[in-house]
Parts: sequence; structure tokens; C-alpha cells
Amino acid sequence: MKLASRLDHIEPFYVMECAKAAARIAATPECDPARGGTPMIYLNIGEPDFSAPPLVQAAADAAIRAGRTQYTDANGLPALRRALSHWYRDRFGLDVPASRIVITAGASAALQLACLALFEAGDEVLMPDPSYPCNRHFVAAAGAKALALPAGPEQRFQLDADTVAARWTPNTRAVLLASPSNPTGTSIAPGELGRIVTEARARGGLTLVDEIYLGLSYDDRYAHSALALGEDVISINSFSKYFNMTGWRLGWLVVPPTLVAPIEKLQQNLYICASSIAQHAALACFEAESLAVYEQRRQAFRERRDFIVGALNEIGLTVPVMPDGAFYAWADCSRFSNSSWDFCMDLMQQAHVALTPGRDFGPAAAERYLRLSFASSLPQLQEAAARLSRFVST
Repeated sequence: MKLASRLDHIEPFYVMECAKAAARIAATPECDPARGGTPMIYLNIGEPDFSAPPLVQAAADAAIRAGRTQYTDANGLPALRRALSHWYRDRFGLDVPASRIVITAGASAALQLACLALFEAGDEVLMPDPSYPCNRHFVAAAGAKALALPAGPEQRFQLDADTVAARWTPNTRAVLLASPSNPTGTSIAPGELGRIVTEARARGGLTLVDEIYLGLSYDDRYAHSALALGEDVISINSFSKYFNMTGWRLGWLVVPPTLVAPIEKLQQNLYICASSIAQHAALACFEAESLAVYEQRRQAFRERRDFIVGALNEIGLTVPVMPDGAFYAWADCSRFSNSSWDFCMDLMQQAHVALTPGRDFGPAAAERYLRLSFASSLPQLQEAAARLSRFVST
């Protein structure tokens, strides 16, 4: 069977390959507590251990019972778009009209829609290395080329305006950022982000910002949305992380007014609409009771971060930049191995702790760094730290 050539530009998603390996090891007697084994601790997947709050679950159940399961408008329920508009106003002090918000089938669909609407063969899109692998693959799937530019700890693992200006060419169409970032948990300072937007704008280019961890900030210096920088900035967001709705597959885009109709046309053809049940449920995210739950959980993530980053630094798996958002630590394992892939595989096999090697996130320092997700409970993190300490000591 002849496959489409675009697949040549899509690499395997190694996060999931590692997850498969962890599952295989977890199924062995050595991981079975009933047989005296040590169970696997999964710190490899970026998924909150919290489920959707009670009001959200109840809203989904009510929608099903009332038969509100039909297609919605392609751009989403008007009430949900208004709720998000109010959230931007109340949380970030921003005026984001509901008319600029498009509800999507997760952030992945949001990014695919944006890439298909904006990029074509011959276009180049600047991105930091490290960055979330699927972002560059969406660019490639649209026929464009993602240029991953190395960004080290001195840059908070993020692009800066000088790098964007230096690497911009006549073929460059946009810069695609993430703040806070997966895998590093670091954000771009508002002033620097403003300079990046200015550089792109001066060259007739666009700035797209993946903001799916926007609500999960632990430092007020970085707790800002890129949407404050002008309506030509495109934001990709999701109900998965801050709102704890990973499997509900619900996200949104905020786009310039002129892009709403083109995105709607694509969505009508590719997705029809996002899940109606998930949309009705998500309305309950913005109830005062639910918002209070989310803030309590954000504090829990902060406490987990503070513990695990301190533990990793003490062990020698240095985290060179404190994550200010999301729930990831980007740790340097070069003191113990010249291959983060081998380190993580050995760790899974011997200590039954699953982490993610850097291979997915870009080539610049793939063998030096690994990603740890602190989306698991504090007791799990404490046990994992103890196992890591014993593992590296041998």
C-alpha cells in the first residue's frame, strides 16, 4: 500500500512509545504487589490525576438525560463562547469577544485548524527546541516546515525576540510558541513575548501561542495571556489541563475576526463540531464552586512542584529553570547517563518509575534532558523520588 508522503515528516510520538513500554513492564510479576512486586509509578504522561469537578460531571449527566446530544454550531455553543469571554475578563482583565472564540475538539483540533487555515507548502514556522512534538507535526501535516531553534536554560528554554529576528526569512510565515511550555513548564516573560510579537508583526507574520496550561501558573510575573498583545495574536487552549477534562476532547481557539469564518468552514468539513455533551458539561467549569475547586487544585500542583524540583536537584537530576506553570520538570540526567532514553528505560525496568526521555521534544538536547510530570499525587512523587535516589546511587 502506498502511503502519503506527508507521513515521512511525522515522527513517532515517543511519549506514547514509552507509555507502551511502561505498560508491558507493569504487567510483569515484578510489578504485581500481589506477588510481592513493586508497582509502576507513572510520571510520564501529562494528565492531571484530578477528574472533572462534581458540577461538571453532573452537567454532562443532565445533558445526556435531557437529550441535549445533537450537533451544535460549528463554532460551538454560544453560551460556552460567552462563558470563556467572561473568564478572560474576570481572570486576566482582557476583553476577548465571544465572536472571536471557536470551540474545538481539543487543542489538537484547534492547532490543526489554525495550521490548515494559515500554512502551505514552502512556508516556514519558527518554534523553540524543546517544544511539544505534535505542534511541529501539525505544521508539517499542513505542508509547511517547522524550524526548531535551540533554546537553552539561559533563555528559559523559550525563543526570544533576537533569535526570531535573526532567523526570520522571506519564507517565514509565523512563530509558534507555548507559554507555559510542555516539556519545561517555563513561560515567556510578557515583555519578551511582546517583542516577539512586534518582530513577527513588522515582517507581516503571525504569532501563535499554545496556552493550554495558561490557568496553571505559579508565578504572577508570568500569569498573563498573549491575547493582551493584540487581536492578531492567535491563542490555542484546552479544557484538558487547568479544567481537568483530558478525555472530554474539548478546546478552543481565539483568532482575529477575519479568521473566524475560514476556521468555521474548515471545522464544518473536518469535525462538524466539538462534542455537544462535553460542551454542555464545560459550562459548569465557570460556576463559582468549580472555579474554587480548580484554584485548590492549582495550589496542590504548586506544592507538588516545590517538592519534586527540590528532590530532583538534591538527587543530581538538576532542573536548571524552575517551572513557573504547567506540571512538568525538565531535568538534566547527564551526570548519570549520556542517553536520556537509556536512562528512562533502565529506570522503568529496574526502579519501576516511568519518565519521558527528551527525544520527543527536539534534537538540541534530547539526550541530556528528561521530562517528569508532577500531575500525580504527592505520596506518589515522594515514593518516586526515593526510588530515583536509590537508582542513581547504583
